Amino acid sequence: MGRLQNKVSIITGAAQGIGLATALKFAAEGAIVIICDIRQAGVDAAVAACQQQGAQAQGFVMDVTNREQVDAVMAQVRDRFGRIDVLVNNAGITQDARLVKMTEAQFDRVIDVNLRGVFHCAQAVAETMSAQGSGVILNASSVVGIYGNFGQTNYAATKFGVIGFTKTWARELGAKGVRVNAVAPGFIQTPILASMPEEVLKGMEARVPLKRLGKPEEIANVYAFLASDEASYVNGAVIEVCGGMTV
Repeated sequence: MGRLQNKVSIITGAAQGIGLATALKFAAEGAIVIICDIRQAGVDAAVAACQQQGAQAQGFVMDVTNREQVDAVMAQVRDRFGRIDVLVNNAGITQDARLVKMTEAQFDRVIDVNLRGVFHCAQAVAETMSAQGSGVILNASSVVGIYGNFGQTNYAATKFGVIGFTKTWARELGAKGVRVNAVAPGFIQTPILASMPEEVLKGMEARVPLKRLGKPEEIANVYAFLASDEASYVNGAVIEVCGGMTV
């Protein structure tokens, strides 16, 4: 029996990177995994990978900025399984530029996905979780959302905002048996970093006391713990998983 046995778990942005690693970890822990992402091919591949681990998995093409799509997916999951136990708000994007160069389109797009999208998904499951008297909402923040970062006005604002969501919802939903927490990863080896020059990546590693980038699985492990009953008294927390880079 896994730590997440039969927990109906919705993961956004689950086709690659930290989201995919989280889906696979949840599958290994016995969860019923609901894969959500914007590309059909990625959704299908992630579902197949979870099923290969023996997990029950289902996939949906879903854009977190589209409220009708979000509501429709959550309703289908609730109708099929009768409950929603975990939501991992992982979907996110970057469109970096310095303040003086950032376009409104760049600002708006990141706010729309990283902030409004998290709001949409959480609001769409909150009543279900409250009614069943249990549930876990996990939000992807970032160390950038605590300390800021050069060239990431929009991204930092959203990740700061997600921490505000987390602490507010922990207060609002706690009495209903619903826990809300955030994870703040540091530099993690994901497709987002793949395009960066080698010397930049080396510079990142040098800033981390562990002298390496994190692996997506190392974030997934923390999500799995927070989603499990082992974390039953953890609520409103923001957990940095960054190899000590902020020390």
